[in-house]
Amino acid sequence: MNSKLKGTLCGVGAAVSYGMNPLGVLPLYADGINTNSVLFYRYGLAVVIMALFMIVQRKPFSVTIKELCILMPLGVLFVLSSLTLFESFHYMDAGVASTLLFVYPVLVAVMMAVFFKEKVTAVTVFSILLSLSGIGLLYGGGDTGTLSLTGVMFVLASSLSYAIYIVVVNKSSLRMSSVKLTFYVMLFGLSVIIINALIGGEDTAIQRLTTLRMWIFASILALFPTVISLILMVIAVHEIGSTPTAVMGALEPLTAVVLGVTLFNEAFTFRLAVGIILILSAVIMIVAGKSLSVNRVTMIIGRFGRVLAKHWRWK
Repeated sequence: MNSKLKGTLCGVGAAVSYGMNPLGVLPLYADGINTNSVLFYRYGLAVVIMALFMIVQRKPFSVTIKELCILMPLGVLFVLSSLTLFESFHYMDAGVASTLLFVYPVLVAVMMAVFFKEKVTAVTVFSILLSLSGIGLLYGGGDTGTLSLTGVMFVLASSLSYAIYIVVVNKSSLRMSSVKLTFYVMLFGLSVIIINALIGGEDTAIQRLTTLRMWIFASILALFPTVISLILMVIAVHEIGSTPTAVMGALEPLTAVVLGVTLFNEAFTFRLAVGIILILSAVIMIVAGKSLSVNRVTMIIGRFGRVLAKHWRWK
């Protein structure tokens, strides 16, 4: 398998897996489990799973001081991204939070351009705009009311933390397997959660999971949007770069919509169909990359405009 195909498949898999966050989080919230406890079980189970992977594959656990100095901040960044995103679910719908979270590909592209002089192509810019428009259509018709400023700030903090995490993974000097990197990121993230539980008082105290149902949803949360997503994301970033991997994150909220339609009998509307088409088009453009000419991009923009015009007339 060539490098680009491998990176693309891993990027898609990472985004789809990460989009399953609400599937594990919301049922645990409904059972009265607080945010810090949800994250404790998410990271704790993920650490156990990753340790078993490493033992089975006979990978060494040893790391250098230099590697620890990079892995520790990565763990802090990722847990901050998770903590702020999960807190935002208390202030707004998970779908709206997922929409706002997609600011992170823009932040990744800006950081790569400003700090690492990476050229931002017309295809990349248009792909980001196209995916943002598609996500807006996925959730634009909901009765969300006035957005909570607190919720928005939590999501933006999550987006910034995740963007920095992706850039550091790409540009750091770490040369270790994705499994080993993810294990230590989860381990240091778990340490932050435990410290938060010890100093945060009753609101952050670790609660027990008392039913099989709770353990099932905690396991889903640890496996799909954590272990699988992080391993695939690391591979994708190394193979195709930070910005293309981030843009493929548009599949995250798309996953939430698909789950809602297939598992929770939510209506599949024309608006959703247009949003899905726009997101998939953005991902295809990123995959095609340099093979797309400026004229081709212009033609796509024209078609995009006609689709939107038809949509608003239909609406």
